[in-house]
Amino acid sequence: MPKTATSRYDVAEHLRTPDEMAAYLEACMEEANGDAAFIAKALGDIARAKGMSQVARDAGLSRESLYKALSGERVPGFDTILKIVAALGLKLHAEAR
Repeated sequence: MPKTATSRYDVAEHLRTPDEMAAYLEACMEEANGDAAFIAKALGDIARAKGMSQVARDAGLSRESLYKALSGERVPGFDTILKIVAALGLKLHAEAR
């Protein structure tokens, strides 16, 4: 039987428009259950889709710092999150339940 070639799924390859990016972040925020590192990882996926170098420049961060902040292994400070969200062209908003 021939082997089937597989490749790792990368959500960043499917985030093409600002609306798709915003919908992805919204879905991740709903599923996070308070896991801030999960949200940081989702922002990292969006940043990779937009281009890490450009996002780092727009956020005023080094590329290395951006990768570390959005790795999902740590929780970046809220000020860093706000810079990254703005650099991605997204807005956070609150809504009553």
